[in-house]
Amino acid sequence: MCLGIPGRIAEVWDDERGARMARVEFPEETKTVCLAYLPDLQIGDYTIVHAGFALTRIEEESAMVTLATMREYGVFGDPARAMPGGPESLS
Repeated sequence: MCLGIPGRIAEVWDDERGARMARVEFPEETKTVCLAYLPDLQIGDYTIVHAGFALTRIEEESAMVTLATMREYGVFGDPARAMPGGPESLS
């Protein structure tokens, strides 16, 4: 089973092979992700990632509700901790 944790795009670039890439911030880590399926994603957009690929864009409000719910149910982290680059508090 895989959880679709929303992440916020912090940086976008084209790598040396021409692939569109991004640095995506999740609540407890930052990952490098391929944007091949969603090359129009921009800094500040939220996405769901699977196997290193951004698969869907989600609205910020939906991302914040999902992250708050995941924290509440103990999926990750301290419920009072804010997401890097995101709002100061999810409550």
